[in-house]
Amino acid sequence: MSRIRQEIRQRRPFPSRGQEGAVALLRTADLVRRFVAAVLEPHDLTLQQYNVLRILRGAGAEGLPTLEVGVRMIEQAPGVTRLLDRIEAKGLVSRERCPHDRRQVTCRITPAGLALVARLDQPVLEADDACFSKLSAKELDDLIQLLDAVRSSLHPPSQPEE
Repeated sequence: MSRIRQEIRQRRPFPSRGQEGAVALLRTADLVRRFVAAVLEPHDLTLQQYNVLRILRGAGAEGLPTLEVGVRMIEQAPGVTRLLDRIEAKGLVSRERCPHDRRQVTCRITPAGLALVARLDQPVLEADDACFSKLSAKELDDLIQLLDAVRSSLHPPSQPEE
């Protein structure tokens, strides 16, 4: 019996190996998400909020339009505007309407947001590494390649930035 069947206490075999793989991947993603989220919770941040802060830190002083923030997120969020509302209320991001196109809003990380992300860099890195501590470097490389292959079967690869 596979480990995933034991964990979820499923007595019968999965109808297919694909379904077993999907359930194992979803279960693993949930465990990793909760493990890393525990590092962020004392700072009143969710994983999605932290992801936005990291995206905006990477964008630099020019910031990014709201829609581009949504595209770059690890976990797609339908309510990016509401997510940004909550982060802005904490003083971690600022938004400004584009003077040439009032429909576009540019988002930037604030100094407080930069300071918070900098304080969280090491604890999040340690949590990420702990999640994969039982894998060798080769196994982790193989896992990354396998996950790349799964994602590529679900959507075309994104275009590299110029």
